[in-house]
Amino acid sequence: MNITRENIDALNAVVKVDIAKEDYSDKVEKILTDYRKSANIPGFRKGHVPMGMVKKQYGKAVLVDEVNKLLQDALGKYLVEEKLDVLGNPLPKPQDDLDWNSDAFSFEFELGLAPEFDVKLKGKKAITHYKIVADDKMVNNQIEHIQKQYGKLVSETEVAKDSEITGKFTNEEEGVENVATITLDKLKGKSNPKKFIGAKVGDVIKLKTKGLFNEDQDFMAFLKVSKDDVGSIDVDFEVSEINQRELADLDQELFDKLFGPNTVTSVTELKTKIKEDSEKQFAQQGDQKLLNDVTEYLVDSTKFDLPSEFLQKWMQTAGDQAMTEEQAREEYEKSEKSMRYQLIEGKLITEHNLQVQFEELKSYAMDMIKGQMAQFGQMYPTEKELEDIAARIMSNQDEVKRLSEQLMSQKLLNLYKTEANLKIKEISYDDFVKEFYG
Repeated sequence: MNITRENIDALNAVVKVDIAKEDYSDKVEKILTDYRKSANIPGFRKGHVPMGMVKKQYGKAVLVDEVNKLLQDALGKYLVEEKLDVLGNPLPKPQDDLDWNSDAFSFEFELGLAPEFDVKLKGKKAITHYKIVADDKMVNNQIEHIQKQYGKLVSETEVAKDSEITGKFTNEEEGVENVATITLDKLKGKSNPKKFIGAKVGDVIKLKTKGLFNEDQDFMAFLKVSKDDVGSIDVDFEVSEINQRELADLDQELFDKLFGPNTVTSVTELKTKIKEDSEKQFAQQGDQKLLNDVTEYLVDSTKFDLPSEFLQKWMQTAGDQAMTEEQAREEYEKSEKSMRYQLIEGKLITEHNLQVQFEELKSYAMDMIKGQMAQFGQMYPTEKELEDIAARIMSNQDEVKRLSEQLMSQKLLNLYKTEANLKIKEISYDDFVKEFYG
């Protein structure tokens, strides 16, 4: 067997694989001999079928199969030994005149080669890393929310501005019939809340669904139908219960319920704790924004060419369904940016020796589990509980892949924080949301 390569240019090459009879003949002969031993052909005893008949019936299929196996194995080894960094997979060049009755065969494959390039993390212009802070307004709102959540309900005779009103929404023709508890701040505009003020138990309030709620998702929450399903219809709301929520006292009993015994002992400490916890959560959003911005910078600033024609040709046959040239071109244009970033990311991982080790992946999984358990009130799981859950997760290859990608993303983020040209900007959560999410 002989393998040669012709470099068309820096990004494209053709590999030629020449296969001689001695490369495959012994293997083909052995397989046909095994076929002869087990073949059941009418008129012949098992194991006594003439070899000529076996070759006539099975010879070409076995030859084609073995040559293809030999070809794929040889090509794979060649790419590894030559340390060729290829994009996509080698594409066989069409051979309409291939003669399987010949003793020797030649095959050619097109290769798309990864480009050579350098990555500069530290650009001239600083990238903003947003530090989202919990301001006094947010902290005070959170405290009020906690006080309401842990407070008690006091029955009232009529609806006031801050009442919690329980009742039933109905429209028989449209199939609306649902009991819900609402507060007036959920209602849109000024006229809708006014209809409730002063209402008593047993009163029926006439409403229109159009412009009823501030948020579209409240249609599903309170009416159990979507906004699109009901359109603009009339609904009745019959009041069955009116309550005022009395705020819980900010005392040690409440602090201990929230954070455990004596973790917080004063309102000042409560505010500090809420601020710290909120900003830990906000940090993830600030980091995601940084990750997106650095990705944009790297793709825009790292210049290199791609073997675009080869990649479009490869895309035509790479998926589950074949693409036309036009479809492949459109798909390439959509995915070119992500291809570029994958190459840049791969180079950074190699240059900075970023690896995911088993023990740190296990530790990462346990931290994730601990955080999820805390959300459901399990604040102090044992080490054995965490170990057992982590073991189950890491026995699933899809979960291991997902966690590995998350951990590698975190390693890259840490690299960007230390190596990229960044400037820190403090911003309130409301301003952050307003600026980047509208």
